Amino acid sequence: MLNKISLSFVLLIAPALTFADEVQVNSDSPEKYVVEKGDTLWGISGRFLTQPWRWPEIWKGNPQIADPNLIYPGDVVSLTYEDGSPVLSVTSGGPGRNVKMSPEVRTEARDDAIPSIPIEAIREFLSRPLVMNEGEMDSWPYIVSSYDQHLVNGTGSRVYVKGLSGGDGAERRYTLYRKGPAYRSKSDGRILGYEALYVGDARVEKFGDPATLTITHSDREVLDGDRLVPQSKAEVSSDFIPRAPSKDVQGAIISVIDGLSQIGQYQVVVLDVGAKSGLEVGNVLGVFQSGKVVTDDAAIRQGEQSALKEWLALSKNHGDDVTLPEEYSGVIMVFRTFPEVSYALVMEVTSALKLSDAVRNL
Repeated sequence: MLNKISLSFVLLIAPALTFADEVQVNSDSPEKYVVEKGDTLWGISGRFLTQPWRWPEIWKGNPQIADPNLIYPGDVVSLTYEDGSPVLSVTSGGPGRNVKMSPEVRTEARDDAIPSIPIEAIREFLSRPLVMNEGEMDSWPYIVSSYDQHLVNGTGSRVYVKGLSGGDGAERRYTLYRKGPAYRSKSDGRILGYEALYVGDARVEKFGDPATLTITHSDREVLDGDRLVPQSKAEVSSDFIPRAPSKDVQGAIISVIDGLSQIGQYQVVVLDVGAKSGLEVGNVLGVFQSGKVVTDDAAIRQGEQSALKEWLALSKNHGDDVTLPEEYSGVIMVFRTFPEVSYALVMEVTSALKLSDAVRNL
């Protein structure tokens, strides 16, 4: 399960975790914190660090302790210093466990281990929806009609599908998708891909031409023309190690799941940069509100002017347009990448984020 998390130290990734400056400790940081149910490693680290996404840099592993990799409610996280540098360590709430924390997050068997980020906020986006190329879905099987020829169907409905191949060992469980809007680059308007909207799931009752399927789950209305693909059996990774991108990244927020105009903490946003730009799962980026363009009317008011002269000047002239600086407004972490598009979770906000806000290295 995705919310069953453990930690293990990997020396090979240490160089990638380096930021430009030293890790800063909060001025009111506690010496100790007792882990509670519902905590995340990011949230716990935020009690100690001004930049909580940098916790992998100061949490270290201790392989000499039996089962050192799990962090549970009741454990005590402590801040100490080694050679003047901060170190976070954890003491078990139960007997026989005293370890230092490590950055890598892996799936384990216990239900109450503490995840690095709120897994529930992104669970449905780890395997769906998809980002497709133009025409990529055209060859997929599709719903041609339903049992009662309803225009709209849902869970429990029987539908008929063209294009399914039967036979021994044929796949019987499918996921339904619908071609969604195009994702476009903010900089040049180029189409980067199309969202494949997740519609629901279906099970084959009888193969044929058309095949008969039952809708086992639906997130939205099931329509004639919706496309099907075999359900993925691949295990979804939940390894989230926050770190800086390996190269400079410049992009923008081009969409927000659920189509909200203002974006808050723990919402999922879509970026117009992806794996081709060097983005990887776990990369942390800053969000910056685009600078507004204002008119510099003050420039034409220089010098002594009578009220009449000032009115005449303002009525005939306008100052130059001035673009105000971008303003830092939050932090996001990439959790899924496609070639030219990425999904990211909003981790921190200082003001509401908006579409077209810039994203780049911190």
